[in-house]
Amino acid sequence: MIAISLLEKYGAIIKTFKNSDTIFEEGKQPTHYYQIISGEIKMNNYNDEGKEFIQGIFYENQCFGEPPLFIDQVYPANAVAVIDSELIIITKNKFFELLENNAEISLNIIKNLSQRLYYKSVMAAEISSQDPEHRVLRLIDYSIAQLNFKKEAAGFLINLTRQQIADLTGLRVETVIRAIKSLEKKGDLKIINRKVYR
Repeated sequence: MIAISLLEKYGAIIKTFKNSDTIFEEGKQPTHYYQIISGEIKMNNYNDEGKEFIQGIFYENQCFGEPPLFIDQVYPANAVAVIDSELIIITKNKFFELLENNAEISLNIIKNLSQRLYYKSVMAAEISSQDPEHRVLRLIDYSIAQLNFKKEAAGFLINLTRQQIADLTGLRVETVIRAIKSLEKKGDLKIINRKVYR
């Protein structure tokens, strides 16, 4: 999203996180901007029964956790490495200085935040009113469009586990598995070697 060289010019550092490492915790005050060089990061919450709800999954060249940075609010979710990940991190003050000096990057950040807000609005409507198959397919189509999933001979490889799909749609894993099988029978999805393609 923002060139690494530019971030480093403003004092950013590169940091490695292992699988399951926590980057920041829900309720903590934001102090840095985070951008993924490699790996996968999820933002999540847990309900009173301990069930995980995934707010979002972020990949290479994406940033995460920046909304609270702009409005000086605490993080509404945790950020956790799904796999070993390398991030570039810059302090809040230096990040704001970078944005003030680079209008085009500020616009890109606004577009990125707007896209995520749009997605949250769409998914909120889908989760509240649609059947499981529709929810799963809508999430998959959004993910193809926004997360640059790889197109192979069989179609777009859906780089989300059944558990992640469940956590992103508010469904149970068993329901997601049934929905995917049903969507395969209808020809909307393909399952090859346990991998899902659209």
